[in-house]
Amino acid sequence: MVSAAIGRGELDFSLIYAAAAIAAIDAGEPITIVGGVHVGCFELFAHEGIRHIRDLKGRKVGAQAFGLVPHLYVTSMAAYVGLNPSKDLDWVLSPSVPPMQLFAEGKIDAFLGTPPEPQELRARKIGHVVVNSSTDRPWSQHFCCMLTGNRVFVRKHPGATKRVLRAILKAADFCVSDPAGIARRMVDAGFTPRYDYAFQTLKEVPYNKWREYDPEDTIRFYGLRLREAGMIKSLPNKIIADATDWRFLNELKRELKG
Repeated sequence: MVSAAIGRGELDFSLIYAAAAIAAIDAGEPITIVGGVHVGCFELFAHEGIRHIRDLKGRKVGAQAFGLVPHLYVTSMAAYVGLNPSKDLDWVLSPSVPPMQLFAEGKIDAFLGTPPEPQELRARKIGHVVVNSSTDRPWSQHFCCMLTGNRVFVRKHPGATKRVLRAILKAADFCVSDPAGIARRMVDAGFTPRYDYAFQTLKEVPYNKWREYDPEDTIRFYGLRLREAGMIKSLPNKIIADATDWRFLNELKRELKG
């Protein structure tokens, strides 16, 4: 897990899905969230007969493992509409075979896709989107990935922490101003073989919300969802007080006006 590697000091920083960071903090990982970076990029795909999140009740939902991002995200979605994620959903864990493959073969009813999976499924005309976290409320109103650092590093090196966050946020701005150029760089660097999928993702994911959204709203929202599902014990306000530091973000919002 990336959060555990940050807590051990093997990594200083990484982008982590908000709910995953919250779960790690609740479990005692010494990490600190310093800012929200972008919204969206997850899409819940399903076969016919499933049009709403509530329709997942009794259906086979694929995930590689419990505790990973797709499981946490679908759990949050299910809890938000009043389902019991551990009892109402028939989880199909597949650590070796990608859930998208099982979905394409009709062996599961739904799964949470991340780029380039949604782009590929749309091209192949397989399934349909139930929730697009880039556009559908309330998911589109909260950060997906948040910059998270080792707690000791953040405390000891505030200058370096601010420089890291500045670089990440300026990169997010470039994704908005030059998605074609960024997509080409991703292909040239070997991060993805498909320029068209990369460009489509960069055009669709809201990279321009870091100045507008309040990252505390994201912590409260997902913290409450995970508590409702029985996956964490901490209250959101405790997580905010113990494991967030917004001073760098607030300074950069003033400095990087755009």
